Amino acid sequence: MARRAVIAGLVRSPWGRGREGGILAGVHPVDLYAQVLRALVRRTGIDPAMVEDVITGCVIQAGEQAGNIGRQAVLAAGFPVTVPAVTLDRKCGSAQQAIDFAAQAIIAGAADVVIAGGVEMMGTVPMRANRLGRDNLGPMLRARWPDGFVHQGVAAELIAARWNLTRRALDAYAARSHARAAAARASGQPQRDIVAVDTPRGPADTDEGLRPDTTPEGLAALRPAFHDEAVARAYPQIRWAVTAGNSSQVSDGAGAVLMMEERAALRLGLTPRAAVTGFAVVGDDPILMLAGVIPATRRLLQRSGLTVADIDAWEVNEAFASVVLAWKAETGADPDRVNAYGGAIALGHPVGASGVRLFGNLLARLEETGGRLGVVTMCESGGMANATLVERA
Repeated sequence: MARRAVIAGLVRSPWGRGREGGILAGVHPVDLYAQVLRALVRRTGIDPAMVEDVITGCVIQAGEQAGNIGRQAVLAAGFPVTVPAVTLDRKCGSAQQAIDFAAQAIIAGAADVVIAGGVEMMGTVPMRANRLGRDNLGPMLRARWPDGFVHQGVAAELIAARWNLTRRALDAYAARSHARAAAARASGQPQRDIVAVDTPRGPADTDEGLRPDTTPEGLAALRPAFHDEAVARAYPQIRWAVTAGNSSQVSDGAGAVLMMEERAALRLGLTPRAAVTGFAVVGDDPILMLAGVIPATRRLLQRSGLTVADIDAWEVNEAFASVVLAWKAETGADPDRVNAYGGAIALGHPVGASGVRLFGNLLARLEETGGRLGVVTMCESGGMANATLVERA
């Protein structure tokens, strides 16, 4: 009988603004992730001694997030010392890749019980802490790309230009993300995955970035966030339409997913929420950088023998509004099935952990609508993307 990898539990912290004064400011990244791991064990009732590996996404592995933060959090959470852990960096797709690796290990028979998750405290360990400048690139890479690479915001501008996306369209999409997230919060459907975490100012249990009163008119007043004269000369096609308002928010957060072989979950009396059944990861142009979700989606559907119309719900990470709009233009996906509860523009994007939130929102949407198939896809710095297929249990 074929082995199936199922999601038997999923929890996350609230997403906080990644800056001084954010709701999670002052919490050590190890402690934040450890609290989430404890909450996952508490909610599912799993004996942590059964966990065969903990696979953790974290992008900025420097400072307080260095030294295999996954293993540190396992120990801080009080798990037995026999539980191993590994930390990986697939940029924004790190937690999604952790989930994929966990599912693949289970399907292959290498493990029956794995926790996959991610953590990022962008207010504590800022993105620049591990950024490579042009002068830090190795000589062989510089020989191939002598001018180095562009900022992700510039890549988002290049996508907007290539797909002829106007500032008005980007702002309208961003406002809709906030509106959808506000409606979802009011319904309570995707909120059940959020667990309260202790902070220096008391418990935190609500995403901080949502602005329900956001309007396209208000967003139109914001200035372009990434304008640079040198870049403008190098890429004259850019229209400078990307702003802080139609980009994802810099955030703090952590999340974890209990992945199990289906029969093992059922023996323990756990009810699987979904099976993870398909995977794709691609490389793409490192200058355009963020358009990899398009070939990743195509590869996943082709491997799975599915069409866009077969998918009941999509979660496409809102790194920037231009990314999702370009993806929709190429795939023709029904907008009502895409990011139904809002996305990173409204809720935030703690890069190493965001995949957990996307999976949580996807499962909640499938459960609410009775849909069967869903896809998570995430663009990643350096010109990569993941796509994952899930089937509701």
